[in-house]
Amino acid sequence: MEDRVKFNPMNDTRSEKIRQIPLFARLTENGLQAVEQAAHVQKVEEGNFVFYQDDAVERIYVLEEGRVMLTQLAPDGQQVILRVATPGMMIAAIGIVAGAVYPVTAQAAEDSRLLYWSQSEMLALIERFPVLALNAMRVLSGHVREFQDRYRELATERVERRLARTVIRLASQAGKKTDEGVLIDLQLTRQDLAEMTGTTLYTVSRIMSQWESQGLVQAGREKVLIRFPHGLVRIADDLPENPQKGQNTS
Repeated sequence: MEDRVKFNPMNDTRSEKIRQIPLFARLTENGLQAVEQAAHVQKVEEGNFVFYQDDAVERIYVLEEGRVMLTQLAPDGQQVILRVATPGMMIAAIGIVAGAVYPVTAQAAEDSRLLYWSQSEMLALIERFPVLALNAMRVLSGHVREFQDRYRELATERVERRLARTVIRLASQAGKKTDEGVLIDLQLTRQDLAEMTGTTLYTVSRIMSQWESQGLVQAGREKVLIRFPHGLVRIADDLPENPQKGQNTS
């Protein structure tokens, strides 16, 4: 995604991190300095909330360290996971639009640190440095494309393929390599996966059990370990079956 960059928390200074954020691309040195001087820092402990869905936007955030889970309340009252924000990702980009509300709830999945600018501070920066407005449009258009792709998946792709894409997407956002495979290190239930893929708990359970028997994943009550990532990629991309799919070469 356009609003995600790779930070090196050990070596990158804050100014270097800000320079990498797509919203601030192509800014002059004076512009980058102004952005850094206007930035505030907010620390959020695991489990605490950054903001809630439908609250009036007050701040525009960029995640500096940690992980933040973005969820949305479904009509039946269930919380649907939309994305897991990782360092360098912009959160609440819609806040650049005056009068906006947060479309999601943001909750720290682990102890996290965020940079933020008040809406008025960000709008003042945009007036001084118009390139920020173009960058913001690129970030927002990236979000639109992502959700268009996910809507297309729901409308046109078979359930197993949608589920594989969802698991791979979560692994890219929140996966940790272990000796046994890639662990999606979140409190992730099969009901969560069902809501994210537009299907039923029964269907997700059936597919996950099938994948476990094939050696692709190991699923606990609230975690998923991908034992053979290439096998899931094959399903997600609808590729011909690999006769050695059960061999973990990750």
